[in-house]
Amino acid sequence: MSDGNSIFPSEKKILLTGATGFVGRHFVQRYPVSRCVVRTREQSPCLDNFQINSLSGLTIWDGAFNGIDTVIHLAGLAHASTYTQEDYQRVNVDGTLALAQQAAKAGVQRFVFVSSIGVNGQRTDLTAFSINSKPSPHNQYAQSKYDAELKLVELGMHAGIEIVIVRPTLVYGPCAPGNFGLLAKLVSKLPILPFGRVCNRRHFISVQNLCHLLMTCACAPKAAGQIFLASEGEAVSTREFTNAIARGLGKRVWQIPIPLSIMKFGAKLIGKPALAEQLLGNLEVDSSNLYDVLRWRAPYTMAQAMSFLSEQPEVSDVSHD
Repeated sequence: MSDGNSIFPSEKKILLTGATGFVGRHFVQRYPVSRCVVRTREQSPCLDNFQINSLSGLTIWDGAFNGIDTVIHLAGLAHASTYTQEDYQRVNVDGTLALAQQAAKAGVQRFVFVSSIGVNGQRTDLTAFSINSKPSPHNQYAQSKYDAELKLVELGMHAGIEIVIVRPTLVYGPCAPGNFGLLAKLVSKLPILPFGRVCNRRHFISVQNLCHLLMTCACAPKAAGQIFLASEGEAVSTREFTNAIARGLGKRVWQIPIPLSIMKFGAKLIGKPALAEQLLGNLEVDSSNLYDVLRWRAPYTMAQAMSFLSEQPEVSDVSHD
């Protein structure tokens, strides 16, 4: 099963931040990375590393960009209740901007920023999100990503560095954190699931497909200055998605038709209304410009990507999403 690695130029010199996170480790396993940015005392999957104590507007990047022409920026604070608005500002906004500014001064040609679909909003109703949709960040994490996007776009207009912004939908794959990790644990432990009546429509992207897209964004000339909403292009329901997880894990599940109103009420009782929205609501995106601009289509189907779920890479708790 090939994802077309040979189409990428071997001379591309990439600096990858967030190399020990969920997406970063998968990226390093699949594509050539010249240098990884890692936190001090953190075990790295790369041979050439640039160590930092923390990511902020005060981080010193001297020497990080020697021989580098492209930065793929994955590092940052993910969505978590333990972080404050000041934390997100310091890391996701100030840290990102300082990195890009110093990269531009060092002559780096392109900066690929991994943002979040949360910049567009939490859910869709009748119309899918598109690159023309008005941004509506639904929490402090998403707001920090949007703020960073705005500053990067401005930097790109004045500093001569090419900015590419990627807003992924929910990323799934082996050892994925967040909601996918919770769903995978649920599927692995319970033969009966309550999603029999769930017919919502949500877009997803596997970590394998996202890594391929990020490499494409690093290499394709036409990616410069673009914003991409990253998905595999096919909307599926939570019922279909959990069935796909089960098949990937070699499990068999039965979906019981629990009314949505009961599940939403139960989620409120346990203080998880947002989780109910993510499991039962719609989140569709129009990713057509991935093909229109880049001629990119997901190299892996959902079934193929789910077949990798037996992999168990070790990941850090700080990633892009």
